[in-house]
Amino acid sequence: MAKGSAAYRCAECGWQTTQWVGRCGECQAWGSVDATARPAGRGPGRVSAPARRIHDVAVEESLARPTGVAELDRVLGGGLVPGGVVLLAGEPGVGKSTLLLEAAARFASPTTPVLYVSGEESAGQVRLRAGRTGALDPHLYLAAETDLGAVVAHVEALRPTLLVVDSVQTVGSDAVDGTPGGVTQVREVAAALTRLGKTRAMAVVLVGHVTKDGSIAGPRLLEHLVDVVLSFEGDRHSTLRMVRAVKNRFGPADEVGCFELGDDGIHGLADPSGLFVSGSRLSPDPGTCVTVTLEGRRPLVAEVQALVVPALGPSPRRATSGLDGNRVALLLAVLERVVGVALPRPTNPGAGGTDVYAATVGGMRIVEPAADLALCLAVASAVSGVPVPPGTVVVGEVGLAGDVRRVPGTSRRLAEAARLGFTHAILPPEDVSTPDGMRLHPVATVGAAVCLAAEATSPGRR
Repeated sequence: MAKGSAAYRCAECGWQTTQWVGRCGECQAWGSVDATARPAGRGPGRVSAPARRIHDVAVEESLARPTGVAELDRVLGGGLVPGGVVLLAGEPGVGKSTLLLEAAARFASPTTPVLYVSGEESAGQVRLRAGRTGALDPHLYLAAETDLGAVVAHVEALRPTLLVVDSVQTVGSDAVDGTPGGVTQVREVAAALTRLGKTRAMAVVLVGHVTKDGSIAGPRLLEHLVDVVLSFEGDRHSTLRMVRAVKNRFGPADEVGCFELGDDGIHGLADPSGLFVSGSRLSPDPGTCVTVTLEGRRPLVAEVQALVVPALGPSPRRATSGLDGNRVALLLAVLERVVGVALPRPTNPGAGGTDVYAATVGGMRIVEPAADLALCLAVASAVSGVPVPPGTVVVGEVGLAGDVRRVPGTSRRLAEAARLGFTHAILPPEDVSTPDGMRLHPVATVGAAVCLAAEATSPGRR
């Protein structure tokens, strides 16, 4: 076999072949043939740099450099680290390319050139979008390539500080078999770009596709190769976009960045709470209640709405938007069975129960149990027709016995609510500091919270 013609090697004995097999033809070992494996025990390898004492290793060159997009820097932990590899994944059309193009333009400077490689669009198409969103900089270079060798050649010629590849599934390598986007190709391309970024101290951002269930497409090895994994989320019918850190070797892995996507590009939202609360929060309507959720370490004020009507058909409906349907069904059972909230009965003899509709405002999705008590009060308010007292925020997890349990980050939640003008808080009993201008109302059960919220607003409570 000619030298260099084999694309697969056995990690045990070094046997080579041009196609992948499950069992080595030489040593008969199973699962040892891999595209990137090297024979083990064949002598020492080449040392790239001598080992140094840990105190002698300089850290200045590995400090994060801000991208210029504050919300993205928040999620990254301060910015891009030289030699760090970031994987940004999201559904088609959510705004990944728009965000990265703006970040690349802001990051580019005479000392930090940026190379943006597009495998899905031509350079002219990227230029049109950059002109529309204002992402233009003379030190931002564009290239439309789908071959790994061509991408490496561009890097050798420009020596950029940041490389953006949009997307990793469209780039192919001649060193391995398969079509671009396949498991072998994605693994080889990602590994090659990672090695290139590490050896040149060049930050690399890879755009990844997602599958129908929302997970990152390609082999799981792709997430292990990179240093940071970001998930770009958003509803097509809403302008809100969120970037979540799923994995981060250089910063917190629970941070969230909020953006608003518009015709002129994507903009960071330093204070997004106003998007998730309707304008009637100071004079609320029946069936609405305000809570505070934690997205990573960021508190966000959100509004929960409920509508309860007699069912018209034989099967009652439980429709939700932005909430977990199973969680809503559980809380409805607690309200009716434990608390004694009587849901309206159908007038049609053939109907079977009550239709309940629960939703959030502004496209917010709430998954944490801290909003349980707020949903219960929203449903109870919708049934009684009595609104929750104005200026009230509700936080707490609800158990099956109707008890109200503590939630993490209560102090941060209350501080955010007080900053937005809320003056009362219904929450589980807890030793927590009271923000200035806010009055706390601890409750141990859902029944106590419902009775408290249903009381008429008196001058003394104001």
